[in-house]
Amino acid sequence: QVQLVESGGGEVQPGGSLRLSCAASGSIFKIYDMGWYRQAPGKQRDLIATITSGGRPNVADSVKDRFTISRDNAKNWVYRQMNSLKPSDAAVCSCDTRLERLGSRAVCDYWGQGARVTVSS
Repeated sequence: QVQLVESGGGEVQPGGSLRLSCAASGSIFKIYDMGWYRQAPGKQRDLIATITSGGRPNVADSVKDRFTISRDNAKNWVYRQMNSLKPSDAAVCSCDTRLERLGSRAVCDYWGQGARVTVSS
């Protein structure tokens, strides 16, 4: 079984910063890409950033000047640093991990339950 758990969400003032973490655990053979999505109330879920197993990041143009993504392969953790947060950044942020499970050749995506980010004055 595989589980992803996000942490680091919370409430900040506009212009503040948050760092989200996502920990993958369970029967994992190999983790490939990891990424972050966010979904604001009444909006679709958008892909914000991805990072390959080799550490190559890709961040959406809308936030690339403020957000970064990184990972710790030894821990199977992925991070999302968010700076200069705006009210429009408020959302539930979900971690997505593409991985190969132990005992299987299939590569699948697994999702965390989400971490809420609130930006308000």
